[in-house]
Amino acid sequence: MRRITLVDEPHTAAEPIRIVAHVRRQRSSGSRSHEGNTMSMSTSASARPRNNAKIAAVSGFVGSALEYYDFFIFGSAAALIFGKLFFAPGPSSMLLSFATVGVAYVARPLGAVICGHLGDKFGRKRVLLFTLLLMGTSTFLIGCLPTYSQIGMAAPVLIVALRLLQGLSAGGESPGSSSLTLEHAPDTKRAFYTSWTMSGIMFGIVLSTLVFIPVASMPEEQLLAWGWRIPFLASAIVTVIAFVLRRLLEEPPVFEEVKENDEVVKVPLVILFRYHWVTVLRITAMSLFTIINTIINVFALSYATSVVGIDKGLMLVVIAVANVTAVAMGPVAGLLSDRIGRKPVFLTGLVLQIGMIYVFFSALSAANVPLIFLTGILLIGVAYTGANAIYPAYFPEQFPVKVRYSGMAISLMFGLLLAGFAPAISELLIGGNKANWIPVATFAALACLISAIATLTGPETYRTPTALLGLKKSRTQRRTPSTVMAEVVVADASGAEAALTEKVRA
Repeated sequence: MRRITLVDEPHTAAEPIRIVAHVRRQRSSGSRSHEGNTMSMSTSASARPRNNAKIAAVSGFVGSALEYYDFFIFGSAAALIFGKLFFAPGPSSMLLSFATVGVAYVARPLGAVICGHLGDKFGRKRVLLFTLLLMGTSTFLIGCLPTYSQIGMAAPVLIVALRLLQGLSAGGESPGSSSLTLEHAPDTKRAFYTSWTMSGIMFGIVLSTLVFIPVASMPEEQLLAWGWRIPFLASAIVTVIAFVLRRLLEEPPVFEEVKENDEVVKVPLVILFRYHWVTVLRITAMSLFTIINTIINVFALSYATSVVGIDKGLMLVVIAVANVTAVAMGPVAGLLSDRIGRKPVFLTGLVLQIGMIYVFFSALSAANVPLIFLTGILLIGVAYTGANAIYPAYFPEQFPVKVRYSGMAISLMFGLLLAGFAPAISELLIGGNKANWIPVATFAALACLISAIATLTGPETYRTPTALLGLKKSRTQRRTPSTVMAEVVVADASGAEAALTEKVRA
């Protein structure tokens, strides 16, 4: 028997919190196969049924796809339309339009705080239903807005307000979906199952792009009069579909265990910043690579069509094909990460992005269409996905269950702040000169470099049992009232057991 003593810093009471985890490998009579490892935390609830993991993965994919369809059609509209409709005519209209994209990223940390608190306190499922309805409603209302020519300054005010609501929703969506799927997934396939959430987000980008291809090809007069509204109004349909599917979900057993034992943290933020602030800072820095997403899907679209003169429909097809590749490559990256580790796959993706971003912008500035297609697919579909598909598992794995939603949400959303304003920053850096793309590429490369350095300082988590995620080893053995006793029983095929005692600090 292996006995592990864990130290869980005082949360809500001075009593010790007991976690009993049993990892068993059993041999079926008359069969060569072994049953997978099972984890029991003082009850059998945490032996996660595989069908729950599959439902969580499918729901994560569909819910994220439909929610981020709503979120990213705004980016396409901001790049192609909103500067002409919602702001006073002038040279700054495009910059202001890009700024509205960033407004949502300002709201995302607030959404992360609110949704993270509620998700760690009352459950992941309820919060995810709320974020879905909030996103769908605000997106539908954007499609109903009058323009600047109709109501003047009220138009930009209203569109900014609704974009803020989108940001609040997005602040809780992907962290909550990732945490929920992670906690349902088998220990050995966490990255694979959570990668479907990120593939769903990329598929949402594909949907939003594909919808705008026929819209962008409409005559200018019809496009500006009513055509642009169609993708936003259609969000009502996809929201209903996602809501019905998400209601089928159950709360993860590991969270239900915390609730049953009355161990829910009253104020997760206090525990998070008192005991896990280093992890928050590290994951915030690791999240900076996500500026690649908005630079390619928003800024590059405007740069290629408005500055270089590439056809709008062609660029939308490039983005769609690149993101379709990302949808397919996400689970592949997840499986690879489950086999060789989170850090090797994550770091490889970051290094490839640093090199590929220069080649992509060089192709754009030269209007080299074949090279644009090739580098777009390699940059977004392979390099970016190498990191992007891993973080839904890797980031929440660095937090314990009681603050996992809050920790994942707040760290990620603060990192995404830079991504939100990356199109506006890139617009300032390029200055309308198609040859001046190197500062933009360097800006993106530096963000990826910072992410890589932060990753090197973090732990490797892919072999850690779900019950022990976020618990850090202590160099000193100390007894406190909040000591958590955890028994991990490892039985091999012959039933042999080993015993070992060590301390781990939360």
